[in-house]
Amino acid sequence: MANVLVIGPHPDDQELGMGGTIAKLAAQGHNVLLLDVTNGEPTPFGDPVTRKGEAAAASVALAPDGATPIKRMLLDLPNREVVHSVENRHKFAAVIRAHQTDIIFTPFFEDAHPDHIAVTRIAEDARFDAKLTKLDLADPVDAWTGEAMPIGDPVYPKWFFYYYATHLRWVANPSFIVDVTGFEDTKIDSINAYHTQFVLPEKNRRIVDWVRASLTYFGSRIGADSGEGFYTREPVGLTSFDSLA
Repeated sequence: MANVLVIGPHPDDQELGMGGTIAKLAAQGHNVLLLDVTNGEPTPFGDPVTRKGEAAAASVALAPDGATPIKRMLLDLPNREVVHSVENRHKFAAVIRAHQTDIIFTPFFEDAHPDHIAVTRIAEDARFDAKLTKLDLADPVDAWTGEAMPIGDPVYPKWFFYYYATHLRWVANPSFIVDVTGFEDTKIDSINAYHTQFVLPEKNRRIVDWVRASLTYFGSRIGADSGEGFYTREPVGLTSFDSLA
């Protein structure tokens, strides 16, 4: 089983961009950690305590009975003020080492939201930093719980993929699509767990409809009922063609 790290600038980005894939990975027994870089607040209807509860509920929704529980942690960088810095690179690298990450997912690198752009750039560089043998990193602390994760050995995640949770009005052109048929409602439940973001604000309720439409569209590109698209800058290696949709 793989150690999978899904990085979100704000709680709900991971669910919006790849909730179906996260649920599928958990159902398959993989070790999934959702890293929230900020707590996503302030927002018109939310607050830090409420958002913490919503994020926890979303994690539970993504791993129903029978699935491997999903872990979640918060770095607690300032919302809307995330910057690409050496200090933040090292914070990300510490999480990568503590999780002994095999696969990293981050938002697509072109975006209208400065936090998304910064987070992805930090993650790209932190992947390199995490392998440095003489880089002294502190144990990362989960700001949701106050608990520390013991740092691990230097590691270089083999795979680095980008999911789509972009604020730009453009059509994605993914490198590959994951068949998430059967996990559609799980993804929608995890999004609706963010009551202050997608239920209370009337203008945001349509986002759930857009997500359902994107699942159907990406699924249609591979002959499946539902799919989620991803981009990679590195070639994906295949040992066989058995799993091609």
